[in-house]
Amino acid sequence: MATKATGYFTKDGLAFLTELKKHNDKAWFEKNKDRYETGLRAPGFRLVGDLAPVLQKISEHFVVDLRPNGGSFSRIHRDTRFSKDKSPYKTHLFMHFRHEKGDELAAPGFFLRLGPGESRVGGGVWHPAPPKLAQIRDAIAKDASGWSKAKGKSVRGAACMLEGDALKKVPRGYDPEHVHADDLKRRDFGVSTDLSDAALLGPKLAAEIGAGFRAVAPVVAFLCDAVGLPF
Repeated sequence: MATKATGYFTKDGLAFLTELKKHNDKAWFEKNKDRYETGLRAPGFRLVGDLAPVLQKISEHFVVDLRPNGGSFSRIHRDTRFSKDKSPYKTHLFMHFRHEKGDELAAPGFFLRLGPGESRVGGGVWHPAPPKLAQIRDAIAKDASGWSKAKGKSVRGAACMLEGDALKKVPRGYDPEHVHADDLKRRDFGVSTDLSDAALLGPKLAAEIGAGFRAVAPVVAFLCDAVGLPF
């Protein structure tokens, strides 16, 4: 794991992401690519590797994938094919750790979004396929107290928050007066907590991320059970 002397990211690495927001084009990126490679990508992969034992203590079912492409560390290049925003690069780092037995359309997992002033540690499931979405809604509808307990452990005041897309109305077949009616509207089920810039630059980053993962784990565990996956 990272030493106190080195930590992971540097002030210049964070400055690169800030500057990228103003110069989100290929020419600027190529000119500054070494800053990205040494200040963000290399330490980012080191961080991913160091999170393996951290996640293992929470659950053995989530994958830390160190492949350079298609693994836990997402490419900085944006997929602009179906987006009105044609900016070629993300202005943050993104890392994800999916359930080993889930697929991309129904896999609860943990995630990291790292960038100056916008870093978050979280977990959940995004845009699950309709059958899995129905399973999650059914689980919330049938086990209101279990969902309340999971949220109560993960969503602690302003420390964590539920996020993601939602419908305007409770879908047909569910009670609009249900205690968790707002959550039955959800199409995404994510919960996350903030991570400070000081933590990004500090030597205990992996441990602080681990604390964030533990905080959101009750919601992730509920979602796993809802779609028939072990936690």
